[in-house]
Amino acid sequence: MAYKGRRAVDPHVVMAEVIGTKQVSPNMMRVTLGGDELDRFTPAGYDQWFRLFLPRAGQDMLRLPTRTSGLWYAEYLTTPRARRPWVRNYTVRAARPDLNELDVDFVLHAGEDDGEEAGGHDAGHGAGHAAGPGAGFAQAAEQGLRVGLLDQGVAYNPRHDHDWTLLVADESGLPAVAGICESLPDDARGVAVVEVPTAADKQEFRAPAGVEVRWVVRSEVAGDDAGQGGTHDAAAHAVPGRAALADLCALDLSGHGGDVYAFTIGESALATGARRHLVGERGVPKAHVDFVGYWRHGKAAPS
Repeated sequence: MAYKGRRAVDPHVVMAEVIGTKQVSPNMMRVTLGGDELDRFTPAGYDQWFRLFLPRAGQDMLRLPTRTSGLWYAEYLTTPRARRPWVRNYTVRAARPDLNELDVDFVLHAGEDDGEEAGGHDAGHGAGHAAGPGAGFAQAAEQGLRVGLLDQGVAYNPRHDHDWTLLVADESGLPAVAGICESLPDDARGVAVVEVPTAADKQEFRAPAGVEVRWVVRSEVAGDDAGQGGTHDAAAHAVPGRAALADLCALDLSGHGGDVYAFTIGESALATGARRHLVGERGVPKAHVDFVGYWRHGKAAPS
Protein backbone atom coordinates (compact mmCIF):
# COMPACT_ATOMS: atom_id res chain seq x y z
CA MET A 1 0.00 0.00 0.00
CA ALA A 2 1.09 3.60 -0.52
CA TYR A 3 0.57 4.79 3.05
CA LYS A 4 3.83 4.75 4.98
CA GLY A 5 3.08 6.39 8.32
CA ARG A 6 5.54 8.76 10.00
CA ARG A 7 9.15 8.35 9.03
CA ALA A 8 11.88 7.57 11.51
CA VAL A 9 13.74 10.41 13.20
CA ASP A 10 17.43 10.30 12.20
CA PRO A 11 17.58 6.52 11.55
CA HIS A 12 20.83 4.56 11.81
CA VAL A 13 21.74 0.91 11.41
CA VAL A 14 22.83 0.04 14.95
CA MET A 15 24.10 -3.05 16.70
CA ALA A 16 22.49 -4.36 19.88
CA GLU A 17 22.80 -7.50 21.95
CA VAL A 18 20.41 -9.73 23.84
CA ILE A 19 20.48 -8.97 27.54
CA GLY A 20 17.49 -11.05 28.62
CA THR A 21 14.37 -12.99 27.63
CA LYS A 22 11.02 -13.58 29.33
CA GLN A 23 8.02 -15.66 28.34
CA VAL A 24 5.20 -13.24 29.06
CA SER A 25 2.39 -15.61 28.04
CA PRO A 26 2.02 -19.10 26.55
CA ASN A 27 2.35 -17.72 23.02
CA MET A 28 4.52 -14.62 23.50
CA MET A 29 8.24 -14.28 24.24
CA ARG A 30 9.85 -10.95 25.15
CA VAL A 31 13.48 -10.26 24.23
CA THR A 32 15.28 -7.30 25.79
CA LEU A 33 18.00 -5.75 23.65
CA GLY A 34 20.67 -3.39 24.90
CA GLY A 35 24.00 -1.78 24.09
CA ASP A 36 25.67 1.59 23.75
CA GLU A 37 24.69 1.97 20.08
CA LEU A 38 21.02 2.14 21.06
CA ASP A 39 21.63 5.73 22.12
CA ARG A 40 21.31 6.42 18.37
CA PHE A 41 17.82 4.83 18.28
CA THR A 42 15.23 7.56 18.89
CA PRO A 43 12.12 6.27 20.75
CA ALA A 44 8.91 7.60 19.22
CA GLY A 45 6.19 5.74 21.13
CA TYR A 46 3.00 4.41 19.58
CA ASP A 47 3.71 1.46 17.24
CA GLN A 48 7.28 2.38 16.37
CA TRP A 49 8.73 -0.36 14.17
CA PHE A 50 12.14 -1.36 12.92
CA ARG A 51 14.03 -3.81 10.75
CA LEU A 52 15.64 -6.54 12.82
CA PHE A 53 18.74 -8.17 11.30
CA LEU A 54 19.38 -11.68 12.65
CA PRO A 55 22.32 -14.01 11.99
CA ARG A 56 21.64 -17.18 10.02
CA ALA A 57 22.87 -20.53 11.26
CA GLY A 58 26.58 -20.94 10.59
CA GLN A 59 27.31 -17.24 10.09
CA ASP A 60 30.36 -16.12 12.03
CA MET A 61 29.54 -12.42 11.76
CA LEU A 62 26.52 -10.22 11.14
CA ARG A 63 26.85 -8.30 7.86
CA LEU A 64 24.66 -5.21 8.07
CA PRO A 65 23.82 -2.65 5.37
CA THR A 66 25.47 0.73 5.73
CA ARG A 67 22.68 2.76 4.10
CA THR A 68 19.71 3.93 6.16
CA SER A 69 17.43 5.11 3.36
CA GLY A 70 15.30 2.85 1.18
CA LEU A 71 18.52 1.89 -0.60
CA TRP A 72 19.43 -0.42 2.29
CA TYR A 73 17.42 -3.17 0.61
CA ALA A 74 19.27 -2.88 -2.68
CA GLU A 75 22.52 -3.12 -0.73
CA TYR A 76 21.15 -6.12 1.13
CA LEU A 77 20.29 -7.91 -2.12
CA THR A 78 23.82 -7.47 -3.46
CA THR A 79 25.13 -9.52 -0.53
CA PRO A 80 25.42 -13.23 -1.40
CA ARG A 81 22.49 -15.11 0.11
CA ALA A 82 24.71 -17.27 2.34
CA ARG A 83 26.12 -14.13 3.98
CA ARG A 84 22.88 -12.17 4.29
CA PRO A 85 21.26 -11.90 7.70
CA TRP A 86 17.62 -12.71 8.14
CA VAL A 87 15.55 -9.50 8.13
CA ARG A 88 12.18 -9.23 9.81
CA ASN A 89 10.05 -6.28 10.95
CA TYR A 90 9.08 -5.77 14.58
CA THR A 91 7.43 -3.27 16.91
CA VAL A 92 9.07 -1.68 19.94
CA ARG A 93 7.09 -3.00 22.91
CA ALA A 94 8.90 -0.72 25.37
CA ALA A 95 11.91 1.60 25.26
CA ARG A 96 14.11 2.67 28.16
CA PRO A 97 16.47 5.23 26.60
CA ASP A 98 18.08 5.98 29.96
CA LEU A 99 19.30 2.37 30.00
CA ASN A 100 19.74 1.96 26.22
CA GLU A 101 17.24 -0.91 26.26
CA LEU A 102 14.37 -2.07 24.04
CA ASP A 103 11.78 -4.80 24.63
CA VAL A 104 10.52 -6.73 21.60
CA ASP A 105 7.71 -9.33 21.71
CA PHE A 106 7.63 -12.42 19.48
CA VAL A 107 4.63 -14.67 18.83
CA LEU A 108 5.56 -18.34 19.29
CA HIS A 109 2.99 -20.25 17.26
CA ALA A 110 4.30 -23.54 15.96
CA GLY A 111 3.52 -25.10 12.62
CA GLU A 112 3.47 -21.96 10.46
CA ASP A 113 6.15 -20.21 8.44
CA ASP A 114 7.17 -16.79 9.68
CA GLY A 115 4.78 -14.33 8.08
CA GLU A 116 7.10 -11.34 8.00
CA GLU A 117 9.52 -10.54 5.25
CA ALA A 118 12.43 -8.25 4.45
CA GLY A 119 10.75 -6.16 1.76
CA GLY A 120 8.72 -2.96 1.97
CA HIS A 121 6.73 -1.60 4.88
CA ASP A 122 3.55 -3.34 3.78
CA ALA A 123 5.29 -6.70 4.23
CA GLY A 124 4.40 -6.33 7.87
CA HIS A 125 5.84 -5.88 11.30
CA GLY A 126 4.62 -6.34 14.84
CA ALA A 127 5.28 -9.29 17.11
CA GLY A 128 6.08 -11.69 14.36
CA HIS A 129 4.08 -14.83 13.90
CA ALA A 130 4.99 -18.49 13.87
CA ALA A 131 8.04 -20.71 14.00
CA GLY A 132 10.21 -18.83 11.50
CA PRO A 133 13.55 -17.07 12.03
CA GLY A 134 12.13 -14.45 14.40
CA ALA A 135 10.35 -16.81 16.78
CA GLY A 136 13.24 -19.25 16.57
CA PHE A 137 15.60 -16.45 17.56
CA ALA A 138 13.40 -15.47 20.51
CA GLN A 139 13.20 -19.01 21.84
CA ALA A 140 16.94 -19.69 21.55
CA ALA A 141 18.35 -16.21 22.24
CA GLU A 142 21.28 -16.18 24.64
CA GLN A 143 22.78 -13.21 26.41
CA GLY A 144 25.35 -11.46 24.26
CA LEU A 145 23.93 -12.54 20.88
CA ARG A 146 24.31 -9.55 18.55
CA VAL A 147 21.62 -8.28 16.19
CA GLY A 148 21.09 -5.21 14.02
CA LEU A 149 18.27 -2.64 14.03
CA LEU A 150 17.11 0.04 11.62
CA ASP A 151 14.35 2.37 12.84
CA GLN A 152 11.48 2.75 10.36
CA GLY A 153 9.17 5.17 12.18
CA VAL A 154 5.53 4.95 13.30
CA ALA A 155 2.61 3.54 11.32
CA TYR A 156 -0.20 4.90 13.54
CA ASN A 157 -0.65 8.35 12.06
CA PRO A 158 -4.02 10.16 12.16
CA ARG A 159 -4.06 12.91 9.56
CA HIS A 160 -7.41 14.46 10.40
CA ASP A 161 -9.24 15.69 13.49
CA HIS A 162 -11.03 12.84 15.22
CA ASP A 163 -13.05 12.31 18.37
CA TRP A 164 -12.20 8.70 19.12
CA THR A 165 -9.89 5.86 18.10
CA LEU A 166 -10.66 2.32 16.96
CA LEU A 167 -7.89 -0.32 16.99
CA VAL A 168 -8.31 -3.85 15.63
CA ALA A 169 -5.56 -6.49 15.81
CA ASP A 170 -4.64 -10.12 16.27
CA GLU A 171 -1.78 -11.19 18.57
CA SER A 172 0.87 -10.07 16.07
CA GLY A 173 -0.51 -6.55 16.52
CA LEU A 174 -0.77 -6.74 20.31
CA PRO A 175 2.57 -4.93 20.91
CA ALA A 176 1.43 -2.16 18.56
CA VAL A 177 -1.94 -1.80 20.29
CA ALA A 178 -0.24 -1.71 23.69
CA GLY A 179 2.25 0.92 22.53
CA ILE A 180 -0.48 3.05 20.96
CA CYS A 181 -2.69 2.89 24.05
CA GLU A 182 0.24 3.79 26.29
CA SER A 183 1.02 6.79 24.05
CA LEU A 184 -2.50 8.18 23.71
CA PRO A 185 -3.42 11.22 25.82
CA ASP A 186 -5.22 10.54 29.09
CA ASP A 187 -8.48 11.98 27.77
CA ALA A 188 -8.55 9.79 24.64
CA ARG A 189 -11.68 7.78 23.89
CA GLY A 190 -12.01 4.64 21.86
CA VAL A 191 -12.12 0.86 21.53
CA ALA A 192 -9.34 -1.67 20.99
CA VAL A 193 -10.35 -5.13 19.74
CA VAL A 194 -7.47 -7.58 20.28
CA GLU A 195 -7.62 -11.27 19.39
CA VAL A 196 -5.30 -13.64 21.28
CA PRO A 197 -4.95 -17.44 21.03
CA THR A 198 -5.92 -18.25 24.64
CA ALA A 199 -7.15 -16.39 27.71
CA ALA A 200 -3.66 -16.73 29.23
CA ASP A 201 -2.28 -14.61 26.36
CA LYS A 202 -4.03 -11.45 27.53
CA GLN A 203 -1.60 -8.77 28.71
CA GLU A 204 -1.80 -5.88 31.12
CA PHE A 205 -0.92 -2.47 29.70
CA ARG A 206 -1.90 1.12 30.40
CA ALA A 207 -4.83 2.48 28.43
CA PRO A 208 -6.71 5.75 28.94
CA ALA A 209 -9.85 5.36 31.05
CA GLY A 210 -11.96 6.20 28.01
CA VAL A 211 -10.48 3.43 25.84
CA GLU A 212 -12.17 0.04 26.14
CA VAL A 213 -9.88 -2.94 25.52
CA ARG A 214 -11.91 -5.89 24.23
CA TRP A 215 -10.14 -9.25 24.35
CA VAL A 216 -11.31 -11.84 21.83
CA VAL A 217 -10.03 -15.30 22.83
CA ARG A 218 -9.64 -17.46 19.73
CA SER A 219 -9.62 -20.80 21.58
CA GLU A 220 -12.97 -19.99 23.20
CA VAL A 221 -14.61 -18.87 19.95
CA ALA A 222 -13.17 -21.76 17.93
CA GLY A 223 -13.88 -24.24 20.72
CA ASP A 224 -17.52 -23.22 20.90
CA ASP A 225 -17.85 -23.59 17.13
CA ALA A 226 -16.21 -27.02 17.11
CA GLY A 227 -17.53 -28.30 20.42
CA GLN A 228 -14.02 -28.35 21.90
CA GLY A 229 -14.69 -26.16 24.90
CA GLY A 230 -12.00 -23.52 24.31
CA THR A 231 -8.96 -25.77 24.12
CA HIS A 232 -5.49 -24.88 22.89
CA ASP A 233 -6.11 -27.28 19.99
CA ALA A 234 -9.11 -25.19 18.96
CA ALA A 235 -6.94 -22.07 18.83
CA ALA A 236 -4.21 -23.86 16.91
CA HIS A 237 -6.59 -24.93 14.14
CA ALA A 238 -8.47 -21.63 13.82
CA VAL A 239 -7.36 -18.93 11.38
CA PRO A 240 -5.98 -15.95 13.33
CA GLY A 241 -7.92 -12.74 12.85
CA ARG A 242 -11.30 -14.21 11.98
CA ALA A 243 -12.61 -13.93 15.52
CA ALA A 244 -11.52 -10.29 15.84
CA LEU A 245 -13.16 -9.44 12.54
CA ALA A 246 -16.40 -11.12 13.61
CA ASP A 247 -16.32 -9.22 16.91
CA LEU A 248 -15.84 -5.93 15.08
CA CYS A 249 -18.71 -6.67 12.70
CA ALA A 250 -21.04 -7.36 15.64
CA LEU A 251 -19.83 -4.43 17.74
CA ASP A 252 -22.28 -1.63 18.55
CA LEU A 253 -20.34 1.57 17.90
CA SER A 254 -23.32 3.89 18.10
CA GLY A 255 -22.28 5.17 21.53
CA HIS A 256 -19.13 6.69 20.11
CA GLY A 257 -20.13 10.00 18.60
CA GLY A 258 -18.08 12.07 16.21
CA ASP A 259 -15.34 11.18 13.78
CA VAL A 260 -13.23 8.08 14.24
CA TYR A 261 -9.67 7.24 13.31
CA ALA A 262 -9.39 3.48 12.79
CA PHE A 263 -6.17 1.49 12.61
CA THR A 264 -6.46 -2.19 11.68
CA ILE A 265 -3.40 -4.45 11.81
CA GLY A 266 -2.27 -8.06 11.89
CA GLU A 267 -3.04 -10.97 9.58
CA SER A 268 -3.73 -9.59 6.10
CA ALA A 269 -7.35 -10.75 5.83
CA LEU A 270 -8.13 -9.15 9.20
CA ALA A 271 -6.50 -5.83 8.35
CA THR A 272 -8.16 -5.52 4.94
CA GLY A 273 -11.45 -7.07 6.03
CA ALA A 274 -11.81 -4.67 8.94
CA ARG A 275 -11.18 -1.68 6.69
CA ARG A 276 -13.64 -3.00 4.10
CA HIS A 277 -16.29 -3.44 6.80
CA LEU A 278 -15.77 0.00 8.32
CA VAL A 279 -15.89 1.78 4.97
CA GLY A 280 -18.58 -0.32 3.30
CA GLU A 281 -20.89 -1.15 6.20
CA ARG A 282 -20.25 1.61 8.73
CA GLY A 283 -19.74 4.52 6.36
CA VAL A 284 -16.33 5.52 7.70
CA PRO A 285 -14.43 7.61 5.12
CA LYS A 286 -11.53 5.73 3.56
CA ALA A 287 -9.12 8.45 4.66
CA HIS A 288 -10.08 7.75 8.29
CA VAL A 289 -8.99 4.09 8.18
CA ASP A 290 -5.39 2.95 7.94
CA PHE A 291 -4.47 -0.72 7.74
CA VAL A 292 -1.28 -2.79 7.67
CA GLY A 293 -1.21 -6.50 6.89
CA TYR A 294 1.70 -7.80 8.95
CA TRP A 295 1.57 -11.35 7.61
CA ARG A 296 -0.58 -13.71 5.52
CA HIS A 297 -1.95 -16.98 6.86
CA GLY A 298 -0.51 -19.96 5.03
CA LYS A 299 2.12 -17.96 3.11
CA ALA A 300 5.81 -18.09 3.98
CA ALA A 301 8.07 -15.06 3.77
CA PRO A 302 10.98 -15.00 1.32
CA SER A 303 14.26 -16.25 2.74
